[in-house]
This record gives sequence, structure tokens and C-alpha cells, in this order.
Amino acid sequence: MTTTIPLVHRRQAVRTSMRSAGIDLLLIGPSAGFRYFAGRNAILTERFVALAIGADGRDVIFSPRLQAPLYETMAGVELRIWDETEDPLAAVAAKARAAGVRSIAVNAEFWSGFLLQLAVHLPDVSLKNGAALIEAPRMVKGPEEIAALAAAAAKIDAVWAEFVATTDSMVGHTELELRARIDAMMRAQGFSEVTWVDVGAGPNGASSLHHGSDHVIAAGEPVVFDFAGCYEGYYGDICRVAVSDEPHPDYVALYEIVREAQELAFRAIRPGVAAGAIDAAGREHIAAHGFGPLFTHRLGHGIGLAAHEAPYIVASNDTPLEVGMTFSNEPGVYVPGRWGVRIEDIVVVAQDGATRLTQSPRDLVRFG
Repeated sequence: MTTTIPLVHRRQAVRTSMRSAGIDLLLIGPSAGFRYFAGRNAILTERFVALAIGADGRDVIFSPRLQAPLYETMAGVELRIWDETEDPLAAVAAKARAAGVRSIAVNAEFWSGFLLQLAVHLPDVSLKNGAALIEAPRMVKGPEEIAALAAAAAKIDAVWAEFVATTDSMVGHTELELRARIDAMMRAQGFSEVTWVDVGAGPNGASSLHHGSDHVIAAGEPVVFDFAGCYEGYYGDICRVAVSDEPHPDYVALYEIVREAQELAFRAIRPGVAAGAIDAAGREHIAAHGFGPLFTHRLGHGIGLAAHEAPYIVASNDTPLEVGMTFSNEPGVYVPGRWGVRIEDIVVVAQDGATRLTQSPRDLVRFG
């Protein structure tokens, strides 16, 4: 991730929140949260790496010696290098004791083995979940982050456009063959990470996360494509459907219901509206057509430095939307034994509604 926003400002802002929450030390292991506050990736291995943000204004990176060059140029952060013969959690405990720390919060992805070691070293210190402290500032994107997400969105839309332009028919090809084509196109577009490419044809499309198989696609069989990846530090994620030859009329009708549900959800987005209300806007339309039980997942998820992050667009989430929140809008219906439909686009909350960063086709894509 590259940013012109001084990372020290991000750490100072979370420090204020820590003090309000009574947290003395925020310990963030390798994760999107680490990237947000440190400005670079941490390698997730059995060797302990963490950014420690202190309420006292002192921040430290704990790093094994072989990874230390990755963090030597970080401004405003002390680098504490540990050697292979050392216990790095003992070093964290020593910092905590020296600073009079009574409470430590960790990120949601913090390895439980490290946390258990820390508890042994600091039996009198309260260990807490720091996810809310880390997620809250990341939910609202500024102009620079929105531009980065827009670039990732344009690239992933370009992948689908290329696939459509270069495909005469899917008949006779396997799901895995189509998955390999999408994967190659993503890498050619500059995605540094292909996070997933799921391809489900016919009844396999009724499994919302079918990854792909040797199933050979037949004429008239709809295919669901869900793919995501990281482009220059930020993620793109879309879901599209297509069919070769003539689709069944029932499928065309179902596609239209899901497309309408997505549009109704999009129109409901505006600052101050609860995230759960956006889920309801799409879900109620699908339920009204008798497919409610077959819409088996939330309407959407946040996206940014991670493919899935807060805010989650789910019925139980009463978080009010804010300008700059960016998330997927992806209603779906999955009919066991027949097929599935999911249409996914990325949107950003604006002052007067929402803006699409990706653009799904108005009509069902047909080949042949």
C-alpha cells in the first residue's frame, strides 16, 4: 500500500480511541490492520511480528532479525529486533511492564498461540479484543483510498470485459478451464494476488461458494463467476453470470429478480441509513417473489485493504452508513439441483446516495 497520509496521524487517532476505551497497548499482528497503521505488509509465519501502539505515545515494531530490513525506515516507530534464541513475547511483556500497562488489546487475527504465551508472561494484565479499535477508522475511506479502490474495480471489470470479448462459447469446457482463464487475465491486468476465482455451472451454481470442478458445461447451462484480487494494495471483487446458447426462461426471470433486488438495495444507500436496512431493501424484493429462503447470505461486505472487512451489510448490523464507506452489493438466489444467480458490484457511500465502482451488465450475458 502506498499513501501520502502520514501514518503517524492514523496511529495518533487510534491512540485517542484507546484512551477512551481504557486500552494501554494495542498489539497488531500481520493483517490488513497492520498495513493500515504501518504502511506495509507483515509476513505471517511462526516468527512473531507485531506493531505495538502505546497509549503513552510510543510505538514499537517487534520483528525477527531476518525481517528487520522491511521496517528499518518506518518513521516514528522504534524497531525492536529479536533473535532466534529469544522469546519475542517476553520482549513484549518487558515493554508492557516498563510502561505500566494494565490492558492490552489485540487484532482479531492475532494468533492464539502468541496470545496464550503473552498471558503467561503477563498474568495480571487484561487481554481484550481490539477489533473495533482497528476496524472503525478503516471503515470510512478518504479520497485517496477511494481512488485506489476505483482503480482495482476498473481492473476487475476489465477482466470480465476481456473474458466476454474473447469467449465464443463455454459449452464443452470445464469449470476449472474457465477458472484458469480468469486467473490468467487477472494476473495480466496487474493483480498481485488472485484471492479467489469461483466458477459454478448449472446445479454447482446453487452452491454459493463452489470453487470449480471438472464439470463440463452444457448448452443452456448458466455459470456463476465470483472472483477477487488485490491490485496495488486494494481489493476488487465482482460476481457475474453467463450462459451459452438459449437460457431457460425461468432462469432469465430469476436473473431479473436478483438484478432488481440489487438496484433497490443500491437506491436505499445514503448516509445515516443503517447497514441492515440495505440488506432488507434487497432481501424483501427477493422474498416477495417467493425466493426468500434461497437468499442464504448477507447482502454485502466492506472492502479495502482486505477483500472482506467492515462494514458488513447484514440484517443484524445497525451501524449507520457514512460517506466513504465502501462495500459490495451482492444479492443472490440459489435453487438446489438447478442453478444460482448472484450479481455483485462494489459501491461507495456518497453525500446524496451511492456511487458504483464496478458495473454489472444490465442483461444476462449470453454466448453463442
